[in-house]
This record gives sequence, C-alpha cells and structure tokens, in this order.
Amino acid sequence: MGETKAGYPLPAGRLEEALKDKKPLYTRGEALTEANRCIYCVDAPCVKACPTGIDIPTFIHKIATDNVRGAARTIFEDNLLGYSCARVCPVEVLCVGDCVYNGWGREPIQIGRLQRYATETALARDPALLSRTRKPKSGRRVALVGAGPASLAAAGHLALDGHHAVIFERKSIPGGLNALGIAPYKLQADDALDEIAFIEALGDVEIRTGTSVVAGEPKAGEVGVGSLLADYDAVFLGLGLGADNFLGVPGEDGPGVYGATALIERIKVDPSLSLAGLSRVAIVGGGNTAIDVARELALLGVPDVFMVYRKGAAAMPGYAHEMDGARREGVRLVEHRQPTEVVRDGERVVGLRVARTNGEGDEVLTCDAVVLAIGQARLTALAAAFEGVKLDERGRVLVDDDCRTGNPKVFAGGDCVNGGKEVVNAAQHGKLAARAMGRMFGRG
Repeated sequence: MGETKAGYPLPAGRLEEALKDKKPLYTRGEALTEANRCIYCVDAPCVKACPTGIDIPTFIHKIATDNVRGAARTIFEDNLLGYSCARVCPVEVLCVGDCVYNGWGREPIQIGRLQRYATETALARDPALLSRTRKPKSGRRVALVGAGPASLAAAGHLALDGHHAVIFERKSIPGGLNALGIAPYKLQADDALDEIAFIEALGDVEIRTGTSVVAGEPKAGEVGVGSLLADYDAVFLGLGLGADNFLGVPGEDGPGVYGATALIERIKVDPSLSLAGLSRVAIVGGGNTAIDVARELALLGVPDVFMVYRKGAAAMPGYAHEMDGARREGVRLVEHRQPTEVVRDGERVVGLRVARTNGEGDEVLTCDAVVLAIGQARLTALAAAFEGVKLDERGRVLVDDDCRTGNPKVFAGGDCVNGGKEVVNAAQHGKLAARAMGRMFGRG
C-alpha cells in the first residue's frame, strides 16, 4: 500500500501501473527548444481555444527565459488544475489545434507538454508555490458536493480568496474523473492525488471522503441537503455523472459484461482485477470513453479488442486523433452494428449478437467479454433536492454565466452542468463559481 502526497493510500499491483506515459515530461533542454519556437502571437488563437483562457504566449515566453516558476504561476492564475489539464486535455482540438503553425504547414507548438513541464517542474521545486499568496481569512464557509475537478478547482480558488472550503465525497478516494476515470497512459491515480495535495496545501481546503450527501434524513456517513444550506454560506454542486448506462438487451446481466467507467476505475485502483483469459473483447460505443477503454485493454495485452458502433466512423463522437491512436494499438472498429443480445454459454460470454443498421440482417461477433460505453446516468434527484435548482430536459443542472443555479446560494459546474465534457471545462466552471462567490462575499 503506497501513500500519495495527499495521504490517500493506493494499493500496489494496479493494472494502470503497467501502462507507460504517452507524453513523458520534457527535459529542460527539450522545453527550452520547444518554447523558443513560439512566435508569441499578440492575438493568440491558442488562448481563445483554451476554455480557461490561460495566457499561453506569456507562460511559454517565461519557459524560454528559464523562468519556470513564473510560467507555472501564469498557468495557475487561470487554471489551478493546470498540471492535470496539461496531460489530459485534447490539445489537438483545443490550443494546439488552433496554433498558427497549423496554417503554415508546420508542426504546432506542443503547448500541453510545455504546460506540464512548467507546472510539474515548478511544484517539484516549491510545493507551496501559491499558498503564500492567499488572502486573509474571511470567515466564510463553502460546502462542495463531489471531489472531482470542478469542486477541486472551486475549492482552490476559494482558499486563495480566504474562504474555507469543505468537500464532501462519497468514495474513499477523491479526485473524481482525474483519479478514477482518466486513461492511465495520460494520468495515473497517484499523479491525480498529488495534484489534490497541491490544492489542499493552498490552505483551508478540507476533503471529507466516505461522506454522501443525501436528500432525505441522513444516516451515519451521510450529510443532508438541508444542513448544507443551513450551515454554509454557499454550496457548490460538482456532482459529475452517475453509473454506466446499460443496453437493456438479453444476456447483459451477469459476469463478463462491464460498464466502461466502472472498468476503467478498477484498472486504476483495484489490484484484484485480472484480464487473464480474455482474448477478444467487444467495446460498445463510439465516444471518447469507448476509445479510452479500448486502448487501455489493447495496451494491457488483450489480443483482440474491437469497438462496435451503430453508425459509421465519420459519425463517431470520439476524437479522430484518439481513434487513430487506438487503431495503431490494434483496436478494430466494427461499424453499422447495433447490439441486440449478449450471447452466453451458461454464465460465460461467448458473443455479441448485432443487427446491421443498414438492414442486411444480424450476426454474432465472437467475444469473451463486453464493455458498455454508451453514456452515464444523471444524478438528477440529488441536484433537484436543493430548493430552487432547476434541470433541463436532459437532466443537466441549469446555471447562469457565473455558474449560479436558481438558488442564489447554490452554484454548480462540471459534468452535471455540461453533460460530460473535458476536465478543463470543469476547472473553468469551478473558477467562475468561486469568483462569483467571492463577489457575493464582498471580495470581488
């Protein structure tokens, strides 16, 4: 059992430990060379493409002059989760994708890797990089529900503003998507927990794991919605998403069928998980979660991993560059197929029956496990339990531009608001909410 910087134990022998970092940390020489390629655009399109609005040319210029501390501070000013975002952001469709070099037929600046170099290097030298700049205590207390990226970003900004942030997390390991759902070849659980240590070190951030927030009368290990509204000056809902959706087809109940996010979580933190004996796995879905879990299984040695998608490749919601990576790692795509049954021999999965969506009949695709990556449930009941909080027709929490709900005391952000986007979007919501709370508390 290993201890992370944040003090949360992670067991050894987790499958994610076998996966190598796809974009390892730059050396100083590599970072200086790459930073000096940047032309420091005045009206930089990369900044406009960043959901948190990081001043990218400025932080890159500081790296080029070997001012790593200054580069990190520039990043953290707009994104306190700049370390994890550097590793998990789809930069190919955000900042890097909008680099002016793309239009000139030249290799774009590797902004994500430079951001990782700045944040990781600076924090290794000075873990208290930002904590000495926080404002005097205000006496204000904010409750945050869920310890995912949105709540962590909000808590960090609140702490720097002098407010006390208390995060309630039902699981034993905090971090939400970053710790439990990100592909391990991008970010492993111990790295995500080290970032939490950085947030906690900002001061006045308290994380209560193993504590569920409930709409009804609380029991041991629970806290009620009413007490949060009564005991805190503001509440932030960083609920994330719920359990994996299932197809509702015959044969899917039983061993050998997994929800994608549940399986990824086990790969990241459960050393008892074994993939021994699996030779052919079907992944149902065409989004980024489907691609991630397919790549993970292929990299972990499953000989044949194939994705089953009801439409063609061009209609897949997952990023094209991620699918290209999956293909390089041996993942196959079976297009225009809709699953209708998980075929079993007794308890054992032996195939997936699919209908051809072009009307050419059905077939059985041989496999010994099925992973469902077709979306997740909304945690609508808990959100709606807060008086004045409204939901849209898709179960997403409705907020204004400051991430404030219909209850002026309640804010929300992350996946429960946008339906499931990137970590960087959650970080931006947390920042916006914290700053709006600051104005409400008279520190705007």
